[in-house]
Amino acid sequence: MIKLNKRDAILGSAALAALGFAAPSALAQDLTGLNDPPAFGEMTMGPDTAKVTVIEYASATCPHCAAFYKETFLTLKKEYIDTGKIKFVFREFPHQPAATAAFMLARCAPKEKYFPLIDVFFATQPEWTQNPLAGLNKIAQQAGFTQADFDACMKNEEIAKAIYAVRTKAEGFGVDSIPTFFVNGEKYEGEMTIEAFRAKIDPLLT
Repeated sequence: MIKLNKRDAILGSAALAALGFAAPSALAQDLTGLNDPPAFGEMTMGPDTAKVTVIEYASATCPHCAAFYKETFLTLKKEYIDTGKIKFVFREFPHQPAATAAFMLARCAPKEKYFPLIDVFFATQPEWTQNPLAGLNKIAQQAGFTQADFDACMKNEEIAKAIYAVRTKAEGFGVDSIPTFFVNGEKYEGEMTIEAFRAKIDPLLT
């Protein structure tokens, strides 16, 4: 789990200001609106009618988020998402510029390629983060982007602002570390194991 410190908050505020956002100040942890989709659309797996909704806030360059993907998420997907037991929501919470760029690429892609790109970011994180721009360009080419498409995406301020808006709203819900999960509105921080998810989810399915 990456806990964001005061310096992270200051840097985040500076980035938001540069994009025309006002930084949040002493926001209460009011979960009203937690299940409302962001303006540019929600990225989900599983049925909307599921009894349980799991929301994950993560950063594409966060090693703990990548570890969760490799060690827990694939099993969670097989046991609970693919079987229709839960609805899984992934929300962007970039903590570095490279993570913002990665999420921009995923949002620029056709919707059906969003999660496959997120998979690649986490599965190959040590490789592409060595040289993020070149690494993301290579991933984009493999996903069918032209060089012009990639360049235009990296310059798309509207998508960047929308991603930062997701993070800003999350901070209002008390998200100050990554990964952070909400299971039917209850908050959990850190790399949850599949055993921990089973313990939280199974009683809610009865």
